[in-house]
Amino acid sequence: MATSSIRRTEQNSPRAANERIRQKTEASLSRALGGGRATIDARLAELEREWDTERLLQAMAAGFTLSGILLGSSVNRKWYALPTVVAAFLLQHAIQGWCPPLPVIRALGVRTPLEIEEERFALKVARGDFGRARADTVDATHPRTLLAAAKR
Repeated sequence: MATSSIRRTEQNSPRAANERIRQKTEASLSRALGGGRATIDARLAELEREWDTERLLQAMAAGFTLSGILLGSSVNRKWYALPTVVAAFLLQHAIQGWCPPLPVIRALGVRTPLEIEEERFALKVARGDFGRARADTVDATHPRTLLAAAKR
């Protein structure tokens, strides 16, 4: 069944992997908050370069597909099965938010685009990008509170 939730990858990931990723994000926020504005700015720049689950899955799919086509044309036609399997995984991920490589990717700590965006938003709140009104409604010194605000 298709799911329309933007949190479908998280919902289809092992709970332990999600918890490790959340703890890693909170630790990153703590470090950035403790270092002041320059540290927050540096962390925001890092987040712009961070690869998310979608980008990694797309890159892996492209690599395996090209490898399968190359091997199928030069080594053995049976290698053409590889791009077919990869396409099936991508379709499954598009429909369900899950595919066989995803638990491994999540176990490696790769975050979803939304998880990265939540950290980015929390850092911007702490930095004061949204003015006093937003900062006054959140404890901008506590990572968990900032992340909760980002999910609203």
